[in-house]
Amino acid sequence: MAETTPKKGLLGSLMSLPNDNPKKTLFIAVLLCLVCSILVSTAAVSLKPIQTSNKKDDIKRNILAVTGLSDSDGNIDELFSQFDVRLIDLSEGKYAETDIDPVSYDQRKASSDPQMSVRLSSEQNIAGIGSRAKLAPVYLLTEGDTIKQVVLPVHGYGLWSTLYGFLSLDGDFNTIRGLRFYEHAETPGLGGEVDNPKWRAQWEGKKVFDETGNVEIRVIRGHVDTNTKNAEYKVDGLSGATLTSNGVTNLLQYWLGDHGFGPYLKNMRSELGK
Repeated sequence: MAETTPKKGLLGSLMSLPNDNPKKTLFIAVLLCLVCSILVSTAAVSLKPIQTSNKKDDIKRNILAVTGLSDSDGNIDELFSQFDVRLIDLSEGKYAETDIDPVSYDQRKASSDPQMSVRLSSEQNIAGIGSRAKLAPVYLLTEGDTIKQVVLPVHGYGLWSTLYGFLSLDGDFNTIRGLRFYEHAETPGLGGEVDNPKWRAQWEGKKVFDETGNVEIRVIRGHVDTNTKNAEYKVDGLSGATLTSNGVTNLLQYWLGDHGFGPYLKNMRSELGK
């Protein structure tokens, strides 16, 4: 009795083909892509909680750093617990009455939600952000009932990207303690010099508002001569990065102005009698 050859399935038929057969080559390529996509998707899902946690810790580190605190002195969460996080209604300049958790509030996400944001006119949109969230967090570093520093989230367009950072003001709500950007895609060695510690150090002690309450802080072209008039409102420009320098000026003037944190800062200075 003649033996019968077992029937091969599609997989068996393809695998039995010569290695240089186009059908087999295509099948192996598709199979590898499928396996790799499954591995990448699995890794992305499993690592997402860690990535989210690391992102939150990075934000906390930058807030600590811009106020002069270092996470090397202790646990990040322990140090960050010194801050009272509040949400501001930007249009009123007052603390918002809302059930939204200020710590987990995502201002960037809210700015793209029509219900939670306002569209800026061309005259208002000096920072190139298009729209802004109705609410924004502030981070108050307190000592008893005294506010020692207030940290404001700021962002605006530079040359190639939107710069996201934090500005810290002393308890007079006018003197800058620090400016630090934690996310941008500006050109390394040029606009990327916003990360240079020497440039960041220039901001400490600079003033925001003049005697009439106008926002005067700006990045100038060239070097600031400390003997010139209004030097306290000026910071050295970034060499070869005029558009990034202008972007920093514009984003600060926006967020410290009437459509940003200006009304809130004005209210807080009024409480201090300034």
